Amino acid sequence: MATWIYHLRLPVLILCVVQLISGYSFKNCISAPYSNLTSFKCINRHNNKISAIVKDLPGSAVNLTASFNPVQHIPNNSFVHLPNLQYLSLENNHLKTIDPLAFQTLHQLKYLNLSFNNLSELSPLLFEDLHSLTSLLLTNNILKVLPEDIFSNVTNLETLNLRNNHLTNFSALVKSVSHLTNLTSLDLSFNDLTSLSDSNISLPQSLKVLNLRRNNLHTLGCNPSLLKFIQLLDLSFNSKLPTTALEGVDLSNVKRLHLQSTSVKAVEFLNISNINAGHVVYSGMGLNNDSLLGDLCTMLRRKLKWIKNIDLRYNGIRNTTNSTLSLCPKIIGALDLSNNELKEVHCLHFLDKQVNINKFNAEHNHLTSLPSCAIKKNTSFNSLKELSYRYNRILSVSGCAFIHMPKLETLKLNINNIAFLHREALKELTRLKILRLDNNLLTDLFNETFKDNYNLQILNLRNNRISVIFNGTFMNLRNLTTLDLGGNKITQIQPSGLDGLRSLSKFYLDGNNLKQIDSSFYHAFQDTLTVLDLQKNLIQFYNKSAISPFVKLSKLSDLKLDGQKHHGLVVLPQNFFRGLHSLKSLYLTNNNIDFLPPEAFDDLTSLKFLTLDNCCVGVAKLQPGVFKNLRNLTRLVVENMGIQNFSKEVFGNLTQLRILQLNRNVMQSISVDALESLPKLQYLDIRNVPLSCTCKNNLLQNYTVNNPNVQIIYLYTMRCQGDKKLKFHNFDTKVCYIDQGKYLFLSTAVVIFLFTVSPLLYVKLYWKIKYSYYVFRSWFSDHWSRLRDKEEKCKYDAFISYNFSDEEWVMNQLLPNLEGNGSSFKLCLHHRDFELGRNIVDNIVTAVYSSRKTVCVVSKNFLRSEWCSLEIHLASYRLFDEHRDVLLLVFLEPISERQLSSYHRMRKNMLKKTYLQWPGPNCTDPSQAQELFWNQLRRAIRAGSRLEIEQNDADEDFALASKETGNHKKLLSDDEDYLLS
Repeated sequence: MATWIYHLRLPVLILCVVQLISGYSFKNCISAPYSNLTSFKCINRHNNKISAIVKDLPGSAVNLTASFNPVQHIPNNSFVHLPNLQYLSLENNHLKTIDPLAFQTLHQLKYLNLSFNNLSELSPLLFEDLHSLTSLLLTNNILKVLPEDIFSNVTNLETLNLRNNHLTNFSALVKSVSHLTNLTSLDLSFNDLTSLSDSNISLPQSLKVLNLRRNNLHTLGCNPSLLKFIQLLDLSFNSKLPTTALEGVDLSNVKRLHLQSTSVKAVEFLNISNINAGHVVYSGMGLNNDSLLGDLCTMLRRKLKWIKNIDLRYNGIRNTTNSTLSLCPKIIGALDLSNNELKEVHCLHFLDKQVNINKFNAEHNHLTSLPSCAIKKNTSFNSLKELSYRYNRILSVSGCAFIHMPKLETLKLNINNIAFLHREALKELTRLKILRLDNNLLTDLFNETFKDNYNLQILNLRNNRISVIFNGTFMNLRNLTTLDLGGNKITQIQPSGLDGLRSLSKFYLDGNNLKQIDSSFYHAFQDTLTVLDLQKNLIQFYNKSAISPFVKLSKLSDLKLDGQKHHGLVVLPQNFFRGLHSLKSLYLTNNNIDFLPPEAFDDLTSLKFLTLDNCCVGVAKLQPGVFKNLRNLTRLVVENMGIQNFSKEVFGNLTQLRILQLNRNVMQSISVDALESLPKLQYLDIRNVPLSCTCKNNLLQNYTVNNPNVQIIYLYTMRCQGDKKLKFHNFDTKVCYIDQGKYLFLSTAVVIFLFTVSPLLYVKLYWKIKYSYYVFRSWFSDHWSRLRDKEEKCKYDAFISYNFSDEEWVMNQLLPNLEGNGSSFKLCLHHRDFELGRNIVDNIVTAVYSSRKTVCVVSKNFLRSEWCSLEIHLASYRLFDEHRDVLLLVFLEPISERQLSSYHRMRKNMLKKTYLQWPGPNCTDPSQAQELFWNQLRRAIRAGSRLEIEQNDADEDFALASKETGNHKKLLSDDEDYLLS
């Protein structure tokens, strides 16, 4: 009892304690986990006022992203309460206007993103207080012009991005940024500039990157020294820009110049420009035949002895001859022929004299095959380290296709249609470290496929059609650390299929058709494997006692078993994760597990992240102790599991838990004791949980609103389950905090008193209480009043109360003498006159009050009948309560006083009232005695019911009857004859 009272008083105590504590939930924002209230995201909110979205954020905020909201206007002083803000992103809203002082007091702001809005103009004072600003992004708006002094106070600005607007006046832009001595990058691409007229105003010398891509430039028209200090200049996709526009412009410091899709002619440009020829990107300059390529190479050779990189993408090159690129200076870096129309590469014969290149790209072409290059006369490219044929149409790779590239380290053949890979296609690539064969049509791998690639470190075979891993396939890949076989159709791994992978650390088998996990597969790399991905296979268990297949993977830190196809894991064996003492992340989402054994996670003592999102069938009942050993767990995702109860027994041991995602479960209440057993908890997501707004959750409401350490995600938008108009954080809990102790004491005292008194009342007043109850019920149903008003119009003369065993005497003696033999009495007999289907008690009450008299035929069987006892008590209560002489006692046999001792009211009546004794067989004249008996009974029935006091009313006939019967019992009392004093 004391404990109960304590728990009832506890809410009041807690409420008093937390009155001075501020809450840790935000109406429209989420604080990033582990950010310590410095980083916030306010995304996809329905509020169109920025001040309402961010008003409850603390002053400690440093990073703020408020994106994808219907905000159209930012008023003055919207962020004045966030003086420590350094990163502010307002992209992808519907902003049209921003007041001049919207960013006032943001003196520490370094990054501001206003991209992807509808801004058409900006106030000159908008950035006035942003003295620390280094990056400003205004991309994808509809700005046409910028105020001249808009950047006057942002002298620390380093990056300015005005991409994809409608700017037309370059001179005004130059003027607005000319004083920004720290500006290094200016992006003006995708605007409407037609020239670079500068009005003799120079760009800052600090500016190194200038992007003028995709404008409408048809001339530069600028001061020759305007671009003197630029190092990266992009003039691409200005289709009307001629070669002559660049004549005389100082490009001596440019390290990379893009001229794709302009009218600039490469050779002509090199003749008139002071740019280093090796710094020009020749991509998309119309060099689509050998003649033009030859001219370019000749020009380059004239200017340079060697060149690091040549970029020839997007030139429409269909084929090349051996002599074309041999005219170029020595290439010591990369040659890029991607995005052309090459159909063949002929073992790179066209690079016959360019044997010093270290990287060759031919992506996005029309290659259909890679032939064998085993012919001795083929040129050997001993410097080539990286080769990429991605995004082609390659169907087959012949044997020794790369034998002339013995020092190749990276080979990319992914995203082709390779269905045939010769067993010796990769022969002699002994230095190969990275091989990409993903997204092809491979079906088989053989022992010889990777025989020479013993230095291979990363092998990607994802999204092919491999179904079986044969014995010895990877036998020689002793240095392989990452093997990706995901997205295939693997159904079988032969016993020695993974032998040789002694250094394997990351193994991806997701999206296959594996039905079981064999621990023997892993023996080669059981001491090195750290990541194992088995998502979306066909793994299922039906036996809870299955042996763990991971028991020897002592270093495994990341295990994914999500979404097993068709029916999920079904059963999670109790020892399934045995031995995984180093595991840090476990993924079990989207499985139809019907039961989580309490021992399932016992060995996962190092686990930090566990996700069980949508893992279980129907309603999940987590067993007590299921997380008992996960003392290092920091993040737990149990969304949409059908959890009904959140208890301390289940979650109480997660002492290091910081993030708990419980949303989309079915519990109607959450134990605050369980939450308080998680001392490190910082982030709690209980959205879409049907919490009831009742006293059952009053402690939870207080916890969510006032707890200073735990962030409740979008608490202020959570609705009550019963009434969606009410919100959980402010439903009325006053009734829960009344002084329940006092009321409990009083109610307990009353209950104890009733328990003490009830037995006494039962013994002393049982029949009176029962009688009162029946009388009240009759009165309530209008019977009581009707019966009292109709005494003289009673339906019956007498109600005969008797036991069933005495029915023969009643039917053979009493009934003929009272209703026959000249008598006109109307009697009420229960077997004849009770209403069928009616409650028996109601029938008895009606019979007593519908009859002028009640005749009790008393026998030993009568005294043992509860119903007969009820009838005589009802009649006697009517006698005493209404002062009506309604009770007549007829004794069929002698009954001792001891037998009547428990019927004290009957004894009392016998002492004060006349009663009749049926003449026994020992009478001298039974016939005469019975005649007198019936006369006296008829007289008693005819007598009025109102009691009147009479002094001398002794009846001689009755005295004679008494004498003749020889009854020595007193038939008439000394002082009363049918009288009651």
